[in-house]
Amino acid sequence: MDGQHSEKSQSDTTADRTSSAMSQNPRAAQRQAGTRGNPEGDAPCPASHRISSPISRSMKDLSCMKVPQDPAHRDKQAHPTTILLCKSRSSQAALMPKEHKMFMEEAYNAAICFKMLRDLNGSDPLHLKYIIKKIKGMAYRAPNLVLETIHDYLVDNPEISSRHKFRLFHVLEAVIEASNSLEEAWQKSFMQLALENMTKSTELEEVYQDAASDVLLAICRHSWRVVAQHLETEVLTGVFPHRSLLYVMGILTSNEAIFNEGEKACWEEQLAQLAVKSVQFLNTDMWSKELLSALTKPDRTHQEQPPEKAFLFIYYGLILQAEDNSTTVRTHLRTLLDTSHQWPKQREGIALTIGLAAARHLDHVWAVLEQFGRSTPIKWSLHSFCLKNAEDLQWKWASSTILLSYGQMAVRAKAHILPWVDNILSRMVFYFHYSSWDETLKQSFLSAVLMLVGAVSRNEGAHSYEFSQVSELLDCLMVLMEKEPRDTLCTPTRQQTIHIISNLCPLPPNSKLRPPLDLEKKSQLLSTCLHSVLALPLLDVLEKHTCLFLEPPNIQTLYNKTSSALDQLLQSFIMQSPTTDELHLLLSHLYPWLASEKAQERQRAVDRSTALLRFLSHSHSLDPKEDFRRIGQLVGMLGILCQDPDRAIQQSSVEGLGHLYQLLISQTARAAPMVNAQAPKQLSPASVDGAPVWSSGDQKTAPPTPPEMTFPKDRIFQLDSSQVIKEVMKHLTKAELTDLIWTAIEGLGSASPFRVQAAADMLLTTIREHGAKLETVANLGRAIHLQLCSVCIPQAKEKALHAITLLAQNHTPELVATFLDFSVPLDSHAFCLWRALGAEQPVSRQVLAVLLAWLQERALPPGPRDSGPQPKDKPCPRSLAAMNMLHELQFAREFKKAVQEAFPQLLLALLAQLHYTLELHLPQEPHLPQEPLLPREPHLPWEPHLPQEPHLLQEPHLPQEPHLPQEPHLPQEPHLPREPYLPQEPRSAPEPQPGHEAPEAMPSPHSTSLEALKSLLSTTGHWQDFAHLELQGGWKLFSTIDTYPQGVSLLARAMVQNHCKQIKAVTSQLLPNLQSKEARERKVAILILTEFLYSPTLLEVLPRQAALIVLARSLRDPSPEVRVLSLQGLGNILFHPEKESLLRRQLPPFLDGFFQNNEQVVVQVMGTVSDVLHRLGTHSAAAQSLGVAINARSFFDDERDGIRAAAMALFGDLVAAMAGKELSSLRTQVHQSMVPLFLHLKDHCPGVVTAKFTLYRCAVLLRWRLRHTLFCTLAWERGLSARHFLWTCLMTHSQEEFGIHLAQALSYLHSRHRHIKTWAALFIGYTICYHPQAVSQMVSSVDTNLLFSTFEDLKKDPEPSIRVFATRQLCFLQKVAARPQ
Repeated sequence: MDGQHSEKSQSDTTADRTSSAMSQNPRAAQRQAGTRGNPEGDAPCPASHRISSPISRSMKDLSCMKVPQDPAHRDKQAHPTTILLCKSRSSQAALMPKEHKMFMEEAYNAAICFKMLRDLNGSDPLHLKYIIKKIKGMAYRAPNLVLETIHDYLVDNPEISSRHKFRLFHVLEAVIEASNSLEEAWQKSFMQLALENMTKSTELEEVYQDAASDVLLAICRHSWRVVAQHLETEVLTGVFPHRSLLYVMGILTSNEAIFNEGEKACWEEQLAQLAVKSVQFLNTDMWSKELLSALTKPDRTHQEQPPEKAFLFIYYGLILQAEDNSTTVRTHLRTLLDTSHQWPKQREGIALTIGLAAARHLDHVWAVLEQFGRSTPIKWSLHSFCLKNAEDLQWKWASSTILLSYGQMAVRAKAHILPWVDNILSRMVFYFHYSSWDETLKQSFLSAVLMLVGAVSRNEGAHSYEFSQVSELLDCLMVLMEKEPRDTLCTPTRQQTIHIISNLCPLPPNSKLRPPLDLEKKSQLLSTCLHSVLALPLLDVLEKHTCLFLEPPNIQTLYNKTSSALDQLLQSFIMQSPTTDELHLLLSHLYPWLASEKAQERQRAVDRSTALLRFLSHSHSLDPKEDFRRIGQLVGMLGILCQDPDRAIQQSSVEGLGHLYQLLISQTARAAPMVNAQAPKQLSPASVDGAPVWSSGDQKTAPPTPPEMTFPKDRIFQLDSSQVIKEVMKHLTKAELTDLIWTAIEGLGSASPFRVQAAADMLLTTIREHGAKLETVANLGRAIHLQLCSVCIPQAKEKALHAITLLAQNHTPELVATFLDFSVPLDSHAFCLWRALGAEQPVSRQVLAVLLAWLQERALPPGPRDSGPQPKDKPCPRSLAAMNMLHELQFAREFKKAVQEAFPQLLLALLAQLHYTLELHLPQEPHLPQEPLLPREPHLPWEPHLPQEPHLLQEPHLPQEPHLPQEPHLPQEPHLPREPYLPQEPRSAPEPQPGHEAPEAMPSPHSTSLEALKSLLSTTGHWQDFAHLELQGGWKLFSTIDTYPQGVSLLARAMVQNHCKQIKAVTSQLLPNLQSKEARERKVAILILTEFLYSPTLLEVLPRQAALIVLARSLRDPSPEVRVLSLQGLGNILFHPEKESLLRRQLPPFLDGFFQNNEQVVVQVMGTVSDVLHRLGTHSAAAQSLGVAINARSFFDDERDGIRAAAMALFGDLVAAMAGKELSSLRTQVHQSMVPLFLHLKDHCPGVVTAKFTLYRCAVLLRWRLRHTLFCTLAWERGLSARHFLWTCLMTHSQEEFGIHLAQALSYLHSRHRHIKTWAALFIGYTICYHPQAVSQMVSSVDTNLLFSTFEDLKKDPEPSIRVFATRQLCFLQKVAARPQ
């Protein structure tokens, strides 16, 4: 670097020392002439030395000004010429004060600029940067002044250093570019300066030459034709052009900003003419060698190609294009192809040269590429996977060059390429499959295909060609997409691939894709593209994969462009086939992604869906003749996503529904011209950069949405999501609403809690709004049942069940029929559906009515040949399923009131069903002992709370030193358990535990029917009727067809004896059944009617004469059984009052028959007396009641089992006949019979089960409280707890008979039957425990010894609880006996 000393010496020289460039500056010449008359300055000096006047403030401000930010704010005012600075003193004196001030300011600025130019020789980088900035700022305000100062400085200082001059060139370039115009004199002067320095060799090498070339390029902005003429002259000298000339021409070719509008084409034309003129040099060996050397010269960086080399490839291609000799073209192209293919820019340049040559020599270029493709190096590169030496690298990517060459051929050949498209595609596919695959080949393949597809798309004649290789190309593209890494997005490969596919499916009618894609291929394309883009990880994760890159890509921008390409693909498909079927196809591929478990995948899918709907809404591209259908699933999916936890997904989903609404309205309006005039027109706005507004980004930082899209004017976009969904639903057909519901039902099975909740909301909303007009309700109900088992969210399950409730308002029969199909066996979810079905009272009644109707849809009973077992795989008929549901629904609180109201119909239907099941001859399940069943939910208020047996083992709750009360203390009634819920026989539980949904063995239809009859009585408040049959073992009568009439009669008799309030309703219901076509229904009706004749209530519904007419009509019934039963009914005392006295007169002889020796005769006589009491009905023989009671009681302890049982049954019938009549004598007999009946509960004979029923009847007559609990205890309870409860009831209600009961119990200690004796001991033990003083006063020493002996024997009892009880009683008895009387 030279010092400032030499520069100052040059500044102090005289005006005679000027360079040749000085003579070309007219301003300098004028300035030199002006100084001759200047007495102060005969020799020129720097501007800083010429000015000695004071400096004004304005001048200082100008020197400190900053570079303006906008060139449009430049000071375009013409500056005074600097010649005023050199005028004579007399001329200056003549100037006005204003002009003098301007002169001084300009002179000062020139001096400042001159000084800054000199300071560019400094070494401080920051200071140099500041100086350059100041000079550029001054050039914006006064470019001519700066130009002149630079010119003067260069002229005055020709020996400055290369580095200093390099910096001056940069400043000069900026000043020329800042000038609005450049005078011709300046153009010639600076052009000559640039041309002289462009080829000069300095220590800065190419950097110095490029700086001078940039000055020439700056001049081109003002007058490019003059520069081009100079360049052409230099190029056509016959000597290979200097690189600086190629550099300038390269910048002119690549930078369009240099030219004004229309001038770039002129330059290209001139360049083409230059190429024509340069053809002659191809045959010059030296020129050709230098050309090839320049083309193969390694670049400074392999990522960027210098402008001169890039231009040289273009120039070479244009020369070959202009060459007429095909041999020469082939030779040069093959020579070019034999060079290295190692670097990407080199491959692109070779391909560009080949493409330009193909514009005129397509056949020859194709032949050269084919020959080159069959050469040994290419074959080696296709089949070798390892490098042997460094030289092999030049051939490794030769396939990439060939692919790019094919693409450039398509671009440059234009219309001539169409016949070659299939050939080119076949070669591209070949190299795709057989090359050593890497990122380089992939990018080359995509670039080549993009160029080919773009060339074909721009050609208007392409629609007349059929491209057979398109299918293979699409296969390659799909393979390429599938090979893309699943978790990274570092290259535009996806974007380019999708863009290619989009261009292969352009808009009709100029469709370029012939033949068109078939449905399967299109589906594969959609699936591949969607999966490649939508399955990408979050953008933050994608960015982490690029953190180690030297130049990491902008992931957000790359993803946005890829998403835009995907949107364009969907739009291309719909525009190629604007039908609703095509739209459904596109959306069907998005549905799985809308239901994805990953939020980013859902967001991307909903963005794509919304973008497609927005495009259709704005473009109105769908055919108006198309019936816009099959969108119910889309509404369902978007509606569910409106409740997504991700707010971006919510907003996009609501927007998508809004555009869908607009699309529906638009389709309707376009189909109806009258409506179209009223429909608002929405234009499709575009973004600022020209990209479509329907291109959305990912969830990270989406690009800003235009205001008109953020707040559309349409009212639909101002509503919330639920209102938008309702508005869209109004325009859906029945089939679409059904699809919507199906989508919601499918969402119930999702693993995402929000989706389940949203699906339940959607289901409920749809059915609430449009449930009345839905079709195929049966399938919907079945699907809801299948999904309900997977719903774990209580709120969602509740809404789904509520939807069933609403659906049942208009579709009860269909739902009932459907639910019957999956209710055998009944699981907990199905039971919930049934409960939801009857949640509303009117519907619950209708459900029962439909079930009763299905119950009557019975198949014909099998004949004799069909009496064998039914196949196990035979489906259960709906009739039997209805039977099962009638049983189960009796326990549901939703059906409680409906079951009570329908009691008459249910009673008759269940009895007929029992008869039907007996007719089927189905195998019976083994008879199980009747045991209590745990009640199902909901627990009814009378559920039992009996004390458990372990608590009673600690009875009598005495301390080691028991305190004996002074007087008898009986437990008060509040301490007794409340009335329990009536237990049922064992059956399958309706709500099994998870993992045990279906029991292994299903109950038979007969047992189900019988259980339904039992539960009907127990759940509707008819437990007394139930107790009559349970305590008598009457349910066994329904087990065979022969005993079935007795069971029905026994049930009807119980209703009469218990004064059932439903007798009138049942009578009204059975009268029509007497005319039924089914014999079993007539049989049931007549059986009940004959028993109801004994009830006075019957006459309120059916008068005596009417009853006679009904029975007389039944005498003509086809069934012999009905005729016989009718005849028996006609013999009722109601129609023959004279029978009353006759029957009463027969009682005394019958009582004498009790003492016959024949057991069978006695039993039959007792049964006859019971029958007489029943036939007398309300006209019972009160006078003979005491005699009957005494005689019957006398046989309670008879050794003959049959007689004991018959006597107890007769006593119970007598008590029932005398109910309601105040007979003190009979009550005494009843009190005295309680202990024997109590103790005979443990009779060894099973036939003496009548003791339970008789004891219960006596308790009813004595008006015991807690009769329901008493019944449950008698029927099912076992062990000490039951015995203690029965003892408590007896002693509580019979305190006056305390001594009688104790004496009777003591007498049974002598019984020969161990069970009765044990029971008597327990009875006495309880009595001693609670009433020790009373017992000690009444028991003799003999009885005491007997008690000691009995308890000693009980200590050896097999039952542990008895042994413990006996041990404690002995201890306590000893203490009682030791006390004084």
